[in-house]
Amino acid sequence: MSSQNSPNDPKSGSSLEEIRAARLEKVEQLKQQGITPYAYKWEVTENAAQLQEQYTNLANGEEIETEVSIAGRIIARRIFGKLAFFNLQDETGTIQLYLDKKRITEKMADTPNAFNTITKLTDTGDILGAKGTIKRTEKGELSIVVNEYAILTKSLLPLPDKWHGLTDTEKRYRQRYVDLIVNPEVRQTFRRRAQITASIRRYLDEQGFIEIETPVLQSEAGGADARPFVTYHNTLEMDLYLRIATELHLNG
Repeated sequence: MSSQNSPNDPKSGSSLEEIRAARLEKVEQLKQQGITPYAYKWEVTENAAQLQEQYTNLANGEEIETEVSIAGRIIARRIFGKLAFFNLQDETGTIQLYLDKKRITEKMADTPNAFNTITKLTDTGDILGAKGTIKRTEKGELSIVVNEYAILTKSLLPLPDKWHGLTDTEKRYRQRYVDLIVNPEVRQTFRRRAQITASIRRYLDEQGFIEIETPVLQSEAGGADARPFVTYHNTLEMDLYLRIATELHLNG
């Protein structure tokens, strides 16, 4: 039996309030089992991209006994009785988690109902830590056969539909955190921008330039004919203006 979409998925027609309430109930169930739904720490040894590159030549059906540890966000769940497959996404890419009830029960003997917990009390959007061995399934999917896991963060709201993603321009800018989660190309753009900015800063530093921070709010409006943003400083009892031209305070 497959349950790729949970009953509180946005596709089921439930409102966000109902979905949030259902997930909060799962948080309480986790706490009742002695599980912290917001863990403090998880040791990571590899990321998804490193594993995909390192084991690119692993044959179908072959398993490597070396244990790895990874953490990421669940972006898809497929459950078939005593087997389950999760797609886990970290900042570098995605990898499949292979969840076998027998193995998890043996490896996590001190955690009763470990398999039922991960299949019934997790949702897409949750952040999960997993340890296990590397295997390429018979269908050719590189996977981590899970020996141990931890729920690191319980997500209270669903991710956008995986087929349509987050395409509304206004929502993408207003909810940039969601945009970064579901659109890999946006994450790559931000990463490249940060690298370019850091490179420029290093170059100018090597040339002897000094980085100066100028005030964000100023007592006089600047920026030629641009209409400034005005706010009021209660303690100083005066109007302040958001800077437009950053170089004005550098003029001697």
